[in-house]
Amino acid sequence: MLIDHTGRQVGEIETREAQQMADEAGLDLVEIQPNVRPPLCKIMDYGKYKYDQGKKERSQKAAGKGNEMKEVRLGRSIKIDPHDVGIRVNKARGFLMDGHKVLLVQQFRGREMAHRELGVNRLREICKVLEDVAKVEVAPKTMGRRMSLILAPDKQKIEGIKRKIARDKARAEREAAQEAEPAPVQEAAPAEAPAVEES
Repeated sequence: MLIDHTGRQVGEIETREAQQMADEAGLDLVEIQPNVRPPLCKIMDYGKYKYDQGKKERSQKAAGKGNEMKEVRLGRSIKIDPHDVGIRVNKARGFLMDGHKVLLVQQFRGREMAHRELGVNRLREICKVLEDVAKVEVAPKTMGRRMSLILAPDKQKIEGIKRKIARDKARAEREAAQEAEPAPVQEAAPAEAPAVEES
């Protein structure tokens, strides 16, 4: 079975004849479905076909990266400074705003294993801070000396935040443009000479 370069179905023809048609058109004879009887062949530019396939695969791979899991570690110990926790929370917020899931990991060292509730409390605090952009997908669970929690982006809330940011940016640009315009100059009326009294 042969399909020519215009997409028209030619029908069943000999391989030599199909190859001759492809050569006359300056294109390649490509076997599309070899497992069917008779095999399905098409006259096309094979280099362009491979390029388009690669481009399609790359775009699918890029689209799949939106669901990539990002890991944020809350230090090697429960004794991490609150400022450092804030930095990691901001990093997690950025990942969530980009559409990635976030795995928060709290590690325990030595006797800290006896006080796991401190790790649970910290993870719950972080969930409260990030609840404006995320929802808990997997509750805190312990595996060995690590406690982890998975947050998923809340797409509706994130879209609302992005719209608000865009509105604020547009308003700031309008205000900046208005301030940059020169104020209209008003012409002053000629001053009248003061009246002099004659005595």
